[in-house]
Amino acid sequence: VDTTNAAFGHCRGVGYYRVPDAGGVCAERIYTNTIDARLIALDAQTGKPCEGFGKSGIVDLKQGLTEAPKGYYYVTSAPTVARGRIVLGGWISDGQWVGSPAGVIRAFDAVTGKLSWAFDAGRPDRSGEPPAGEFYTRATPNSWAPMSADEALGLVYVPTGNAAGDYIGMQRRPFDEEWTSSVAALDIETGRPRWKFQTVHHDLWDYDVASQPTLVDWPSPQGMRPALIQPTKRGEIFVLDRTTGEPILPVTERAVPTRGAVPEERIAPTQPFSDALPSFRGAAVEEKSMWGITPLDQLWCRIKFREARYEGTLTPPGLTPSITYPGFLGGSNWGGVSVDLDRRLMIVNSNHVGNYARMVTRAEADAMGVHALGIGGTKAKTEGYGIAPQTGGLYAAKALPFMSPIFAPCQQPPWGRISAVDLVTRKLVWSEPLGTARDSGPLGMASRLPFRVGAPNLGGAVTTRSGLTFIAAAQDNYLRAFDTETGKVLWRARLAAGGQASPMTYRSAASGRQFVALSAGGHTFLNTTKGDYVYAFALPGKQ
Repeated sequence: VDTTNAAFGHCRGVGYYRVPDAGGVCAERIYTNTIDARLIALDAQTGKPCEGFGKSGIVDLKQGLTEAPKGYYYVTSAPTVARGRIVLGGWISDGQWVGSPAGVIRAFDAVTGKLSWAFDAGRPDRSGEPPAGEFYTRATPNSWAPMSADEALGLVYVPTGNAAGDYIGMQRRPFDEEWTSSVAALDIETGRPRWKFQTVHHDLWDYDVASQPTLVDWPSPQGMRPALIQPTKRGEIFVLDRTTGEPILPVTERAVPTRGAVPEERIAPTQPFSDALPSFRGAAVEEKSMWGITPLDQLWCRIKFREARYEGTLTPPGLTPSITYPGFLGGSNWGGVSVDLDRRLMIVNSNHVGNYARMVTRAEADAMGVHALGIGGTKAKTEGYGIAPQTGGLYAAKALPFMSPIFAPCQQPPWGRISAVDLVTRKLVWSEPLGTARDSGPLGMASRLPFRVGAPNLGGAVTTRSGLTFIAAAQDNYLRAFDTETGKVLWRARLAAGGQASPMTYRSAASGRQFVALSAGGHTFLNTTKGDYVYAFALPGKQ
């Protein structure tokens, strides 16, 4: 596998399909994506390629896309398999080039690998492959996060990201504005959109929808309604009717800050807020909440806070420094939320780390030699500056977590929490810091301190009917079991690498024992221990 320019080396899972009325080789299939943009079908029993799928078991996902450097397009989330189709989007390299490949959503036949349909936001009238000499529309909003599907309704639910250029919007086209930072329901059979809900208008904060939609039956005065719960990086959680897209819980358009952006930019005057559920965006940032390992870096953080613009959530980035809170980590990220249907509790893990942002003029970026990966030179020139080049646009952007010079967050802990919300009363039941300082510290060194400070986290939780919530995700290398009703930690296990993944649970048909399994691979962004492990835990056989 060629990993050139690939920011992430792992996919977030695989897909499974049993071919109806089939037996023998490839009657059961595993589908996986690669970071060099291939979709592979394997026999579930032997691991051998399914010869009748694509070309010798492989579909080239670059088909129909415009030329771009390696690593600009690949699929980071598991394929969604529904009604005999494999539906996937793709990850487009963040903040690099405004001419990046399309964020097209495609479905392939699960048996043959042939294209079933394509949804190209720039050409919604065309559902097949582009004609010879044409391509899917460049730089459309992409979908890199996990999707969900309701086979009974015939819908696949697609979380979308930004059009290319996360922090500039003046070059976006009308269809970019329509589909960016949304959750969309597409017909599984045809790919045609049924409905769409936008979580951020004219997104300038890298608030792409990173979380998988969670599908539940929602209690209402009229009985149970088919619902979709959509967490967001903003910390807002929207509850929609998954048939129509209409909000089940009230959504209010509220005025947001509009001052301070670059002159060419326009700012959406209002944004949607979910008022009926607790918000997980965290308390407003204040100078008195600046924090440090030492008095010196705390002082540095206070000075930087005073130098920055901050008018609350959704403060627009501009040529002077500003604070974006939550930052691009969230709020909620790709792990999403889990729901205990018996107890009517929603489990949410969230982050509380802001970004320090500043727009950089093209002339300033050019003077520093900053250019996109593989464009404008033989080698990427973003390292050392932490700048998103946004090559082809009017501005680059420097938007990094708000950290002190010794790489400690400038905001006081906790930086990560796990919480439970009662879906009937819509109240917060409990909220606890998630993770210790055991494997993190100043200058990227592990402090070995066992204090439960609440660490940044990536990954999700799984709940069981016995009243347990299993989650790793945090910056320390532990898998934990929480009491779903109280938030008390009941058990934890040490991992050899960062558990930035979502656990799964299953019962063995052979032994009857229930297992909890987790992949532990670490994560570059969180600076957790790297590895290549799969763990499985179970109670002793006689219990």
